[in-house]
Amino acid sequence: MSEGRRRPNLRVVEEGTEGSPFPKCSLWLRATARVLDLAIAYGLYLVGRRAGMPMAFLYLLLADGFFTGQSVGKRLCGIKVIYLPHRVAARFRESVLRNAPLGLVVLLRMMPDEAVPAGAGSGPSAGQIAFFAGAALIGGIEAWHVLRHPLGMRLGDIWADTQVIDGKEVVGGVVVDRSSQAAARAPNRVTRHTARSHDDGPEGGARCASR
Repeated sequence: MSEGRRRPNLRVVEEGTEGSPFPKCSLWLRATARVLDLAIAYGLYLVGRRAGMPMAFLYLLLADGFFTGQSVGKRLCGIKVIYLPHRVAARFRESVLRNAPLGLVVLLRMMPDEAVPAGAGSGPSAGQIAFFAGAALIGGIEAWHVLRHPLGMRLGDIWADTQVIDGKEVVGGVVVDRSSQAAARAPNRVTRHTARSHDDGPEGGARCASR
C-alpha cells in the first residue's frame, strides 16, 4: 500500500448505536429535566382550571420544540434533543412523536370522572384509575428502554428517530473526546489526527523519517 493512499476511518460501533456519533446523556440530567417539565405541566393544569388539562397535554407534547430541541427543563439542565438523520435540533414534529407516550397518559386522565363503586363507599374515578395505571405501565416501559439502550433511547425516541444529548459534551455536532472514551478505543482506530498526517503525503512522511 502506497504512503499517499488514504486509510479508511475506523471506529468501534456498539450494537444499537449505529447512526449516532453522540454519547449517552446523563440519566440524572434527563430525570431532573423531566421532573421540571412535569412540574410546569402540573402548574398549567392548576392555573388553567377547566382548560388546565388540555394546556398540560399540549405542553408535554410540544415542549421539546420550543427552544431548538429543548424544553424548559432541558434548557435549565443543559441537554437537548437531536434529530439523528439530519444531526439538527428536534422540531415540534419530533417533539410530538417522542412525547406521544407521555401524552397518552394525560389523555387517560381526561376520561370522565365518574366514580367507580368500591364496597359501600365511592372509589376513585375511572379517569384516575386509568391515569395511574397508564403512568405505571408506560412509565415503566419507557424507563426500562432508557436504562438498557446504549444511547439511552426510549420508545418515543425510536419512533421519532431522536436522541437526548448533553450540550456540554457536544459542540457543533462534534463529540468532545474524553479520556475515558479515548482509552476505550480499538487499537486500529484511525483518528482525525492520524488521518490528517496521512493526507500530508510524501512530505509529511519525509518529516517523520528525519526525526
